[in-house]
Amino acid sequence: MAHVTMIHGIANKPPPDLLLDSWERALAEDGGIDLGTRGITSGMVYWADILYDEYSEPTLESAGDEHPTDAVETAWLENAPDDQRSWAEAFALNFPTDGDDEGPAADDDGRERLTVPGPALRAVMKILLRDVHHYLFNARSEPRPGEVFQVRDEVRRRTINALEEGASRPGPHVVLSHSMGTVIAYDCLKRVDECPPVDGLITLGSPLGIQEIPARLKPEWTAENGFPDDRLHGDWVNVFDRFDPVGGPTPRLARAYRRDGTSAVVDIEQPGWGTWRHSIVKYLAGPDLRSQMARMLEPS
Repeated sequence: MAHVTMIHGIANKPPPDLLLDSWERALAEDGGIDLGTRGITSGMVYWADILYDEYSEPTLESAGDEHPTDAVETAWLENAPDDQRSWAEAFALNFPTDGDDEGPAADDDGRERLTVPGPALRAVMKILLRDVHHYLFNARSEPRPGEVFQVRDEVRRRTINALEEGASRPGPHVVLSHSMGTVIAYDCLKRVDECPPVDGLITLGSPLGIQEIPARLKPEWTAENGFPDDRLHGDWVNVFDRFDPVGGPTPRLARAYRRDGTSAVVDIEQPGWGTWRHSIVKYLAGPDLRSQMARMLEPS
């Protein structure tokens, strides 16, 4: 029996069971992949509670055109060491957020383009910057009184536990990750010795192409040998929308995660719709993602 381990992305989330259910429903809608009907089990690596004090309302993952609205304070950056502030400043340069209006209605090829308004985009980028930083630098988080986490340590622990559960199934075992979840998936598969192998990796709306991220994944990562061969025993498919504000700046991953200097990641552009292109609902509704996932879940 095949198994899917899902890893969510940035911002606060509804409770774990509701989040998993929303992903499964989005994947199954309109003749998609109904995991339960096919006898495919699934699990969610849930880590939002490491950074947020309480669950969000169950609307973000079910309303496909909504962007995160949770306020994120920036005091952590003001108090960060100089090297971490320099890293954050360089990372932020990848996301121009000037202006208050929406972008043009079409790109140079005449395809629809509706960008996130400037104020909303700035709010989203604060969330992205904080979430990515806290993971890559293993920052301390105290989301609730008496609960203290080293962010990367705890997220890795939860991820390895979920991957071990998937590895106990007959397989194939596929990791489906979104946004910051793609960084977590890659980090564990490439850099954590006790991580079990998986049969396939799907990344959606990934920021892994932004150079400041792999720079923090050295020495295990190199552009020439960035593919996680030791623990990924199958394909890595990266699905992107070039107007996704998180993955859009550097959407293709093949050049930065090669195998012996040769491209190994399969990059697939899957255009979304509407203003908020980073929505997991839209990625899971796409025909390219569904066809690739169905292929990976077929028994050998």
